[in-house]
Amino acid sequence: MNSFFTYANGLVVVCLIFVVLMVIGKLKTTKIVESVVKFLIAIMATASLVVLLMQTYNVDIGKLVKQTSLKLNIIDLGWTPAAIITWSSAYNLLVLFVMMIVNLILLRKHWTQTLDIDVFDIWHLSFVGLLAVYMGANIVVSLVFVIGLGILKFINSDLMKPTFNDLMKDQNSPMTSTHMNYLMNPIVMLLNDICTLIIPGIDKINFDSAKLNKAVGFWSSKFATGFFLGILIGLMGRINAKDTLGLAFLLGAFLELFNVIGSWLTSSLDPIIQVITDKLNKKAGTDVKFIGLDWAFLSSRPEVWSVANILAPCLIIEAFLLPGNRIIPLGGLIAMGITPSLLVITRGKVMRMIVIGIVEIPIFLWSATLTAPFITSMFKNILLTNNNNIGLIGSATKEGPIEQLLAIMIGKSSSGDVKFIGMTVVALAAYLLLFYWYQRKMKQRNKSYIAESKN
Repeated sequence: MNSFFTYANGLVVVCLIFVVLMVIGKLKTTKIVESVVKFLIAIMATASLVVLLMQTYNVDIGKLVKQTSLKLNIIDLGWTPAAIITWSSAYNLLVLFVMMIVNLILLRKHWTQTLDIDVFDIWHLSFVGLLAVYMGANIVVSLVFVIGLGILKFINSDLMKPTFNDLMKDQNSPMTSTHMNYLMNPIVMLLNDICTLIIPGIDKINFDSAKLNKAVGFWSSKFATGFFLGILIGLMGRINAKDTLGLAFLLGAFLELFNVIGSWLTSSLDPIIQVITDKLNKKAGTDVKFIGLDWAFLSSRPEVWSVANILAPCLIIEAFLLPGNRIIPLGGLIAMGITPSLLVITRGKVMRMIVIGIVEIPIFLWSATLTAPFITSMFKNILLTNNNNIGLIGSATKEGPIEQLLAIMIGKSSSGDVKFIGMTVVALAAYLLLFYWYQRKMKQRNKSYIAESKN
C-alpha cells in the first residue's frame, strides 16, 4: 500500500489519472496527448540532466572536499527535481484530492474564506508527507500530518490578506496565497521582534531595491550565479584553469536549463489544473471571498529580488561554515523559498529582511542536508538507466524546512522509539504554540489596518 502511493515509479498510474481527469473535463484528445507527452518529457529531461551533471560535477566536488576537508557532498539542484519526483507519485494526487475536500469543508463551515486554486504547488505538502513515509510513518499518519499543515495554510492565507493588500496597494484585490513558504511566517515574526530589541535603529538603514536590481542586472541571473559558483569551486579545489572554466560554464548552463524544464512541467499540468480549478469553483459556490494563489503575484515587489541577490553569497558562505551542513548551494541560490515570507512579515523593510534571512538560512541548510537521501532515493526511481550512482542531490532553499524536520521526527517516531516520540510531541507542541502566537500578532496587525482605513 505504502509503496503504491509513495514511490515515483508509478508514472503509468499518474498518467492514467491525468487522462481520466482531462476526459472528465471534456478536453480534446490532442490536448490530452500533448499534456501527457510534455509531462513525460519534462521528467525524462530532468533525469537526463541530473545524471549528466552529476557525472561531471561529482569529480570536481571530490577535489574540493579533498583540498578543504569540507563534507559538502550533496548537490543542490533547486526545486525542479523535487517537484518532478513528487508529481510522479500517486501520493501527490491523493493529497490533492484530500486537500480539495478539506478546503471545501472549511469554506462551508466559514473557517476560511480562501479557495485554493494554486493546484500545482500542492506538491510542497505532498513532499512533506512522502518524507514522513520514507522515514517510517504509514500513509494514514502522513495524511493526518499533511491535513493539519493544510489547515494552517488556509488560516494563514486569511491572516495575510490585509498585508497583501497593503503591499500591492490594492484594497479590492481577492488575491492571497496558500503557498507553503509562508508557513515560515511564525519563525520570521519571532526573529523580527528579536531584531527590534537587539537593533532598535535598523529601520533607519534602507536603500532603493529597484535601483539595486537594475544595477546588478545580468550578474544576478541563473547563468551568472552558476558561473561564479563554478569559479569558486575551482579555486578552492585547486582545479586547473581549463577545467575550472568548463565547470563554471557547465553550472551556468544547467541552472538555466533546469529553469526551462521547470516551465515545461508547469505548462504540461496546466490543462489538468484548469479542470480541477473549474470543478472547485463550482463546488465552492458563494462561500469564497479570497483566491489562494502562488506567491509569485508579489514578484513585482523589488525587495523580493534585491534581498534574494544579497542572500545568495551569504548562503554560500554559511554553507561552507555551518556545522552539520553537507549541501553546496547551486539551484536554490536565488532564495525564492526564503524571501516571500520575509517580505510579508517585515512589510518590505529591506535591512530587516536581510538580517532575518541570514539568521534563518541554517534552518534551510540543515533541513536540506537531512532530506537529501529521500530526494535521491525517490529520484532514482524515475531514472531510465541502471547506473544509479549519481551521488546525493537535494534542494538548499526548499520551502517548508521546519515542516520537513517535523516529518522526519514523525517518521522516526513511528518505530516506537520513546525518545523520538517525546521529541516529536514537544516539537509539534512548540510549532503549534508559535503559530498561535503568530496568529494573535497578525490579528493585531489586521485590526490596525482596519483602524487606518477608517481614518
